[in-house]
Amino acid sequence: MTQVFTSPARFITFEGIDGAGKSTHIGFVADFLRARGVALVTTREPGGTALGEKLRDVLLHEKMHLETEALLMFASRREHIAQVIAPALARGDWVISDRFTDASFAYQGGGRGLDLDKLAALEQWVHPALQPDLTLLFDVPLEVARARLDATRSLDKFEQEQADFFGATRQEYLRRAAQFPGRTRVIDSTQPIAAIERQLAALLTALLETGVAGAVPDVSH
Repeated sequence: MTQVFTSPARFITFEGIDGAGKSTHIGFVADFLRARGVALVTTREPGGTALGEKLRDVLLHEKMHLETEALLMFASRREHIAQVIAPALARGDWVISDRFTDASFAYQGGGRGLDLDKLAALEQWVHPALQPDLTLLFDVPLEVARARLDATRSLDKFEQEQADFFGATRQEYLRRAAQFPGRTRVIDSTQPIAAIERQLAALLTALLETGVAGAVPDVSH
């Protein structure tokens, strides 16, 4: 019999370079939580709202100045928070988002080379008090990520970038993980799906039982 938990609303984000496999596991996490009585919303960035989805199409397919790109990302995020994330958390629902601000630091900061101080200023302006309770960073070597992308679908403008872009993006993700160890758990996404799901189940059970992200075990070793 599945145990039903009562726990305060939580905000969980999924991060990783394109091809890291994070999207594969969002459905598992959502099903795991719903089976335990958790009301939740699944969403994504860029996107998540009607306006955000329009901006997503522009951001993923149109060339633009890197500062324009960052500003549009945060504009989409502000609407996302106002229309989806904040209301859901206020009514007690959990929120699972495919990417959040860590992605801006990784892609626009690490990959594009935008000054991280500018991104930090945008972060403080757009959501000074809101941070994920748990960030799941799916990490893989660049060659693994590229092989997965090449085997699956047509690529957007980010996915078409070269190895140095993804190398810098990955390093910034790992730097952010080290900067925020209380909320970030790095998952080796080269493992079999079943092994990753066992790790995710352990992480989520700990979060449900304690309600404190800092008590969630580190599964990166």
